[in-house]
Amino acid sequence: MNFDSTALPVAADDRKQQVMDLLEGFSIETTPGSAAKIPDYREHLRPGTTVAVTFLPGSDFADTVATAKRLRDEGFDPAPHVAARSIAGKRDLEEYLKRLQGEAGVTQAVALAGAVDQPLGEFENSMQLLETGLFDKYGITRIGVAGHPEGNLDISDDDLKAALDWKNAFAERSDAQVYIATQFCFQAAPIIAWDQAIRAEGNLLPIHIGMPGLATLRTLINHSKACGIGPSMRFLTRQARNVAKLMTVSTPDRLLLDLAHYQASDPDCGIRKIHVYPLGGLKKSAHWTYAVADGDFAVRPDGKGFTVPRQIA
Repeated sequence: MNFDSTALPVAADDRKQQVMDLLEGFSIETTPGSAAKIPDYREHLRPGTTVAVTFLPGSDFADTVATAKRLRDEGFDPAPHVAARSIAGKRDLEEYLKRLQGEAGVTQAVALAGAVDQPLGEFENSMQLLETGLFDKYGITRIGVAGHPEGNLDISDDDLKAALDWKNAFAERSDAQVYIATQFCFQAAPIIAWDQAIRAEGNLLPIHIGMPGLATLRTLINHSKACGIGPSMRFLTRQARNVAKLMTVSTPDRLLLDLAHYQASDPDCGIRKIHVYPLGGLKKSAHWTYAVADGDFAVRPDGKGFTVPRQIA
């Protein structure tokens, strides 16, 4: 689908409200390594914000637990990643979830396969984790599962469809609320086409779309290469033909405008929330996103983005 919100006659004030509605209750993520460099998350995030805690290959689950506990103590809702291929077995999974509940009061988590080529133990994918029943046992009432608007180089389209069908079926028999958490993307068209396609195939899970935070074009390209992102990578590469732009800070304003209009214009749209990937640093991304959520921005006359007058440090 070639979606272009600028071709639709919508007043600027209405477009602003659409963006604000889409950003309501947005989540953001951090890593234990980033946490060590942030004296106090309350300097950048508002109370109650959901903060995902990424688990990187080779990390120690104890660090994830400690970061989740700190976020809870500072007034946030931690949503740690549970990476299947980095867990040795069911006993370790149970101990991890038990600690997350007991030490950090965790009630939501994101179940993922994890970026590890060779699993450490019996788990190869998130479905095997969920099938253990341990998430329900330890009070995880909201579970994020992976979605891939631009496909996945390591998984065939047929396998992705089968996995999504399984996750929908799991949601029906689980006590938890299950939602789809996606990788970050830079253009709305692939996201919209994907949402419409999986909806036609029966998806009923709400979708939290990954949005890149403020970062230089060079940083975005490096992260995209590491994550194997397809159409969005080509979009960035086209921009990078102008070498002078590599160190220019990119903002996801056009992406937000298009997704917000799509959400507002299609009552069956599966997109419910935005999840921010602070690729260029949590401080800048959080401050910019809060400014937009507050309505402190102006839609450009051509409708192809917006500007934020608030000073973003």
